[in-house]
Amino acid sequence: MTGSDRPEAPRAGRLLVVATPLGNLSDITLRAVEALRAADLVVCEDTRRTRGLLSHLGIATPLRSHHKFNEAAGVSALVELLAGGRCLTLVSDAGTPGLSDPGARLVRAARAAGHSVEPIPGPSAPAAAISAAGFEAAGYLFAGYPPARAAARRQFFEGLRAMESARAAADRKAGPCPIVFFEAPHRIVASLVGMIEVLGDRPAVLFREMTKLHEEGIAGSLAEILERLKGSQVRGEITLVVEGGGADARPQEPIGQAALGDRYRRLIEAGAPRKEALRKLSSLTGLSRRQLYRELFLEDSAGAPSPAGEGGGDGEGEG
Repeated sequence: MTGSDRPEAPRAGRLLVVATPLGNLSDITLRAVEALRAADLVVCEDTRRTRGLLSHLGIATPLRSHHKFNEAAGVSALVELLAGGRCLTLVSDAGTPGLSDPGARLVRAARAAGHSVEPIPGPSAPAAAISAAGFEAAGYLFAGYPPARAAARRQFFEGLRAMESARAAADRKAGPCPIVFFEAPHRIVASLVGMIEVLGDRPAVLFREMTKLHEEGIAGSLAEILERLKGSQVRGEITLVVEGGGADARPQEPIGQAALGDRYRRLIEAGAPRKEALRKLSSLTGLSRRQLYRELFLEDSAGAPSPAGEGGGDGEGEG
């Protein structure tokens, strides 16, 4: 068999992990445009959102949805395409894939199958926020989204505080390491309260709708930012940078039963129904309604009535 008669070796597949704009489409990089145009298929979270980006760029590459609800089932079919020598680009709705976005499963599977995985760097919400926060940092900790439930959220912040203490104890010369969070608008107040109680009232910068039309940056202490947001209807995507703490940082004392009872009474006197008062207290304190119920309505260990002066109840849980 001559060399020309030998079957051609299969072309290796390529997976290009492409960062896309957070909001301002002008932030797309030249390499990202080239990758999106040259690919056989664009793998994305929301085909409608990515189609808008491609239309803006004049690119007609086919799209396939790959989000948190179908990524486990869809990975094998995408790896088969790579095995056939295809070039796929992986994008998220905004920013860099793999940071609180789907994509890690496909990257692992592609690499395990021997295919090339190439990053095409570009916009990243954590990096953009750090650059505009103004905190001295040799690095930063990306913590993503805090848990939605109050008890889990508190444990989450306590774990971060323990990590900071361990880092400071291991290297006394290491400077504070800022922490970057993502948060949903309807949970940001509760998360700020939880951070203050566990991490202390640190300097921070809250970025809302970065690179978009209604972009906003709020700088101050966590308590000052909380005061700015309380009572307002927060909207848009939020990235929060909190100054790092060392071994000597101390969290604030948690709100005591008497203070909780006083806040509850003021809400009731203002005309709020009991369930609504509990919801508002939960938002302000980061405590679940079940925890508030125990603090406010159940007798203490000495058998004395609670500050709210009520007993029994409906046993409502978190929500």
